[in-house]
Amino acid sequence: MMGSRQKPNILVTGTPGTGKTSTCALLVDCTGLRHIDVGALVKQKNLHDGWDPELQCHILNEDLLCDELEDMVKDGGNIVDYHCCDFFPERWFDAVVVLQTDNSILYDRLTNRGYMGQKLQNNMECEIFQVLLEEAYESYSHDIITAMPSNTIEDMSDNVERLKDWVHSWTPINP
Repeated sequence: MMGSRQKPNILVTGTPGTGKTSTCALLVDCTGLRHIDVGALVKQKNLHDGWDPELQCHILNEDLLCDELEDMVKDGGNIVDYHCCDFFPERWFDAVVVLQTDNSILYDRLTNRGYMGQKLQNNMECEIFQVLLEEAYESYSHDIITAMPSNTIEDMSDNVERLKDWVHSWTPINP
């Protein structure tokens, strides 16, 4: 925990295509928390070390990103949305949500986004082997981690409702 936050910080993670950004947008609407889209922030603030042409993505500079986020998250009230989780400090988050999607559904979502080749294969393998759930368990206290299915609109709605209820029942823990 960081200080005496009056609102929680939530990390929403999962393989690309699992519905992180859509889930976060809906959760912001019903909780008033701030959505921090890490991918967009990295691009906007140049928190990267260049472009990976094979994977067609920026090469994240974790130190620059964490420095940028430190002041943003210290007072709480944030939903941080990113497809990796193992480098964020544990003290930042009160809940870590790992969205998971069935492989056939995820494959269609990623190919519809134009993913192909190594990028498609890496992301599919990441979901098949539950890499992000494993990263979460290796990086955060198990009692703050929740894996949620994200296959359908109904799943998303259920997840948002469950998280909304959690946010509204959350009480600050003063160290």
